[in-house]
Amino acid sequence: MKFITEIDLRDLYRKEPFTDYKAESGTRLTPGARQFLADKGINIFGKSSYTNRKTVKKNTEDEKLHPIEEHKSESINKQNDWRMKKLYSKMGSMEALFLITEEELLGRDVFLAQNVINLGKQFTNIKNAMKGKGSTGNLCCNGCTGINTDNFSSNVDDCFEITEFHVQLEKGREILILHRLRCALREIEPAVLETVEGDYKSELYKDVVGKINQVINSLSQMICSIIGGKKCQREI
Repeated sequence: MKFITEIDLRDLYRKEPFTDYKAESGTRLTPGARQFLADKGINIFGKSSYTNRKTVKKNTEDEKLHPIEEHKSESINKQNDWRMKKLYSKMGSMEALFLITEEELLGRDVFLAQNVINLGKQFTNIKNAMKGKGSTGNLCCNGCTGINTDNFSSNVDDCFEITEFHVQLEKGREILILHRLRCALREIEPAVLETVEGDYKSELYKDVVGKINQVINSLSQMICSIIGGKKCQREI
């Protein structure tokens, strides 16, 4: 799924002004992009927006916004673009953390490192899909007592609290490394919600957060396997 931002539309409008916008298949408008079209009085066709869809009537000379309202609309546009940039930057930082985690684990547990590498590739696919560069599928769910196919894409919280006790275990360092990555991934959801202005029903929220939760839950299962082997720790 490719998300069309206000910057994309401004560049397009700068090259050749237009009065109608028809969304291409597989694309959706960000709130800032939709506001840009509304401010320009451009008619929107198709199902690209992940906010409420309306056909905007082009403003006549008598319908032009008051200068204060124009300034307010411009501020909203900049705010939405800023939020999307913040989300992309956050995801870029996460990619870097995946690489650091992989490097740290390679010298300690090659099996764990390979699993993190696979999750890192999935995360990159999610980020690229947001920009219209390819698509991403679902991770394979290896069900356990606490995580199954029904809740694999949901926020099921940590299976147990990581404490000083776990630091003393033989694989305590590995547990902390994976837990650090898991905690950082949980920061993506608030960033997405900020971008869509708290709309839990938006396509961006559903498309991205569900896939991120799959990565988080996979990490939780890896942490459980380090501590209890094949025995789920959630019920203990």
